[in-house]
Amino acid sequence: MEQIRAEDELQLVTFRLANEEYGLPITKVQEINRLLPITKLPQTPSFMEGIINLRGRIIPVIDLRKRFQLPITEHNDDTRIVVVEINGQTVGVTVDAVTEVVRLSTTDVEAPPVSIVVDSRYIDGVGKIDDRLIILLDINQVLTAQEEIAVQQLND
Repeated sequence: MEQIRAEDELQLVTFRLANEEYGLPITKVQEINRLLPITKLPQTPSFMEGIINLRGRIIPVIDLRKRFQLPITEHNDDTRIVVVEINGQTVGVTVDAVTEVVRLSTTDVEAPPVSIVVDSRYIDGVGKIDDRLIILLDINQVLTAQEEIAVQQLND
């Protein structure tokens, strides 16, 4: 069996959203928190949940279900806020549940199918682990340039 080099391997934080499993490179994840009280802000995009106070830092929170136009559900005990960096901005994203940290060989990642209906700019690829498929998110594409400016103003 061929030895896999570290640079040929991805380490991902995986999470559930609706009935699908997604993955983010662990290097993009700053921390994972239980759901904190979210303060709603007026006149923000519908997917912007609001802001949280995380140990004295004000962090904007995005609902990935809303961003990806998935059916909206109530938050529950499994809901988590994953604090990530999006193009230099610290942002929280709500997910249904964080499942695990996995290692995935780059040979087990394929480009997203060209014919998919969803907006593929969010997707870096699809990872295969046994019989599971993990959608690899490009977190830097989750916000448009205009939305990033709005988030930056919240962070300032």
